Amino acid sequence: MHLSKHRTARTARTTRAALALLVGALPLTLAAAGTGHAATPAAAAGASTVAVAAVGLDDPAKKEIAMELVSSAENSSLDWKAQYKYIEDIGDGRGYTAGIIGFCSGTGDMLELVQHYTDLKSGNVLAKYLPALKKVNGSDSHSGLGSAFVNDWRTAAKDTVFQQAQNDERDRVYFNPSVKQAKADGLRALGQFVYYDAIVMHGPGTSSDSFGGIRAAAMKKAKTPAQGGDEATYLNAFLDARKVIMKQEEAHADTSRVDTEQRVFLNAKNFDLNPPLKWKVYGDPYQINA
Repeated sequence: MHLSKHRTARTARTTRAALALLVGALPLTLAAAGTGHAATPAAAAGASTVAVAAVGLDDPAKKEIAMELVSSAENSSLDWKAQYKYIEDIGDGRGYTAGIIGFCSGTGDMLELVQHYTDLKSGNVLAKYLPALKKVNGSDSHSGLGSAFVNDWRTAAKDTVFQQAQNDERDRVYFNPSVKQAKADGLRALGQFVYYDAIVMHGPGTSSDSFGGIRAAAMKKAKTPAQGGDEATYLNAFLDARKVIMKQEEAHADTSRVDTEQRVFLNAKNFDLNPPLKWKVYGDPYQINA
């Protein structure tokens, strides 16, 4: 199993603040719409791109593809639903990594997940670990967790309420904000996936090694379609910027999820992310036929 669930450490409060910045930071050409000023040709082109965009990544069939693509890189399997029970410490300094999107005990998102699960179902098998999760947040400590927590996580994973809680938090923290921003940038399904995969690995935020920082670096090199830029040129700039950040951390030295997955789709100009799809991650081949 190839594991790459390494996201920038952040507290729950920082995560929420970063998300507010992320989803609120629309491109200037879109923000200026409705001010009464005539649109520039670039702005008009961007608005047209957004208006005629094909089916987005939030379409159920496209979303399933996105989940399988991420799972191929995160868990070396297309069966993303088998990952609800996944949990281990992968030695990245972020404590336990678990579940369908790699919730971490040291970064706040696991704490928020268990809190959400408890809101949905009080007295669940993980609720008793909330005090410990609060204490270890921001560290790699297992204090108050350990093997008992690991076993209870796997037990909870059989509960459809916990599965729904994982889906909810994945969408709230990662999927919905990234897709929303991609649509605002005038990107079609492929670009929306490129954003989603980046936020899964690097986390939301504005630091240089976060999703927001990568996007900012890309926008210094190329305009988004919403700004009148070419979609392929911009996505190549984004992937280039992401690779720079990935190579700064040893655990991310393998950039195949960019080189032999996303760049393959981009070079084929499959902007709508339509199957059949063939790609490789860590040298392993995968295929989605429909």
